[in-house]
Amino acid sequence: MTVSADDFKKALQLWASGVTVVTTSSEKFGVQGMTVSAFSSVSVNPPLVLVCINDATDTGEGIKESQCFAVNVLTSAQQDISNQFAGGSNQQLRFENTDWKAGVTGAPILNESLMSLDCKVVEKILAGTHWIIIGEVQECVCRSGEPLLYFCGAYRQLGGD
Repeated sequence: MTVSADDFKKALQLWASGVTVVTTSSEKFGVQGMTVSAFSSVSVNPPLVLVCINDATDTGEGIKESQCFAVNVLTSAQQDISNQFAGGSNQQLRFENTDWKAGVTGAPILNESLMSLDCKVVEKILAGTHWIIIGEVQECVCRSGEPLLYFCGAYRQLGGD
């Protein structure tokens, strides 16, 4: 017997995670991005990461077309960026007032993020309602700062709350 969706969500709230904005750019859809907490490293050689993206998202469609994405790990000062990319607004509004540049794949790299990984898609696996997208890292951009964390339905900072 599987657990209920509510019980599963309640349990997962106890997993502290970093907050990322996953971005892409394609001819058909332009620049796109969304807040994602399901991100992980996979391998060092070759350098692989994964993100999990709901099948219903428009950003997922852009990644499917472009075959590239960037993972931008947010700093503790970027709660507004996380909220801006979390949904509700159209893609053009998500990038408004957000400084970015195109990475080597063309995916948007957020200029003030703690770290950005520009990736080429190497595999996509449909699992339930989400795509597990594995990308090979083409470029790393690292900056200084503290990460933005998410735990028990709220933003957190290292050493705080």
